[in-house]
Amino acid sequence: MLEKIKDASSFLTSRIDESPKIGMITGTGLGILTEIIDVDFRVSYEEIPHFSRSTIEGHNGTMVTGRLGGKPIIAMEGRFHLYEGYSPEEIAFPVRVMASMGIETLLISSAAGGLNPEFETGDLMMITDHINLTGRNPLSGPNLDELGARFPDMSQAYDKELIKLAREKALASSIHLKQGVYAGILGPSLETPAETRFLRMIGADAVGMSTVTEVIAGVHLGLNIMSIIIITNMNLPDCMSPASLDEIIASARKSGDKLAGLWERIISDLP
Repeated sequence: MLEKIKDASSFLTSRIDESPKIGMITGTGLGILTEIIDVDFRVSYEEIPHFSRSTIEGHNGTMVTGRLGGKPIIAMEGRFHLYEGYSPEEIAFPVRVMASMGIETLLISSAAGGLNPEFETGDLMMITDHINLTGRNPLSGPNLDELGARFPDMSQAYDKELIKLAREKALASSIHLKQGVYAGILGPSLETPAETRFLRMIGADAVGMSTVTEVIAGVHLGLNIMSIIIITNMNLPDCMSPASLDEIIASARKSGDKLAGLWERIISDLP
């Protein structure tokens, strides 16, 4: 694994002029988040040694480096999911590669279903904590001591200072930024009314099929992590409406400009 990380990191590092301190992962329908980057280099995942391929609509499957908010950044235009058949280690691999390249901060976005009845479709929600219901963990098996501790603490997985900064930037931009707990599930089937009710009962405000694996890997690596998601559909168990991928992508794109602007303001104030 360490040799594979080194191979991928060396491939990318040899093609950029400035080492990134910030890594970003974008999700379904959120390609607009990387459109505001002043791009130096873009490459498809297939060209990067040992990378997996993104198979889902709305995920470009490319890695881009450049500057955003005046800071050097490397960003994934699309991600991998457990439901695609990838292992937790394969999903964590890009995070480990970016850390090997020198990133210190990991910013994550995704589309998610809203569970909190006070939310609305199109809202932005900052994740303050998560519940891993995937049944998988990228740290299972022998520990890679070179990457992190055997039992990483998850009590503050989402960096408090970054959360504070996001609140300040959202307020200054007149953006109503919600916050809450994200439940990560395996997918790809969407939730039943009974499952939706259960998720709300255990304290989840939103649900999705990504993020938690990457966050766990990032915590293991000692990265500062923040995640802001777009509520693309509301899951209310007593009045569930069918949700299609096309509708989810359209909803993500509709709020993408707002999220992109917020990320740029946050990044501009990062060290």
